[in-house]
Parts: sequence; structure tokens; C-alpha cells
Amino acid sequence: ELMASLQSRLQALWEEQELVLLEVRECARWGEELEVLVRDLCKPQEFERYMMFIGDLEKVLSLLLCLSSRLARVQNALSRMDGSTEPEEKQSLNERHQLLSRQREDAKDLKENLDRRERVVSGILAKYLTEQQLQDYQHFVQVKTSLLIEQKDLEEQIKFFEEQLENLKQSIP
Repeated sequence: ELMASLQSRLQALWEEQELVLLEVRECARWGEELEVLVRDLCKPQEFERYMMFIGDLEKVLSLLLCLSSRLARVQNALSRMDGSTEPEEKQSLNERHQLLSRQREDAKDLKENLDRRERVVSGILAKYLTEQQLQDYQHFVQVKTSLLIEQKDLEEQIKFFEEQLENLKQSIP
């Protein structure tokens, strides 16, 4: 019964993931349209700044989300430790926790830098785009960000339920 419930939850998550992937593709098309508009209106170096920002947006957010999820898993492992945990394992987990914490702080700095660059790019685009086009650009950035977060969250949930299902299968003789 538990296996059927986990399988059902996984199926729902896979279906939700497909819908999010459709939204991601739609957002990518929207991004391509914006790219053409910005290329046509802006100076080459301004267009290059825009493209670098858009490319880095996905990279920095993905890095931050990945590090946060890895850090959460290490924190969960640390919280499950008890007196029977080997000292080497405790030390290894503590070292990983410290490393991931530092890396996440570095990624947060990158995100703050990215936010500053976004304000610069918005300022550049404000010179060329209509108010509606500028709002569309800002909405595109918000949607792209939200979809990246939602996609990563779904991947994490799917991974969790797949692990639970696998553990359950292995525990049944």
C-alpha cells in the first residue's frame, strides 16, 4: 500500500515536471523573441551585456539551488548522527558542511552581483524599450527565475520519492 502511494506520488510529480518543462520551453521562445528585439534596438556591447546577464542568471541560480540542496542533505545527515556514528564519518560530514556553507556564501555573493547587473541591464533597456516592452522583459526574468526554482524543487522531490521507493523495495524480502 505504501509502495503504491509512493508510486502514485511519483507519477503526479513526473506529470507536473512535464508541465513545467512545457512552460520552460515557452519561456525560452519568449526569451528568443526578446533577444531579437534587444539585438535590433541596442548597441552591440549593450546587447552583449544583456546576453551575458541572461546566461549568467540561469547558471548562478542553478548553482545556488544545487548548493542549497546539497547543504540541506548534509545537514539532514548530521542531524541523524548518533553515538554509533563513526568519528571519520562525523568529521567527513562536518568538513562537507563547512565547504558547502562557504560555497553557498560565495554563490550568494554571485547572486548579489547578478542582481546589480540586472539593474544595469534594465537601465540600458529602459533607453530603448517602450514601458510595456520593459515590463515584459522584467516579467520574463521573474518567470525564468521562478521556473528554474520550480524545476529544481521538482527534481529534488522526485529524487527523494525515488530513493524512498527503492529503500522500501529493498526492505521487502
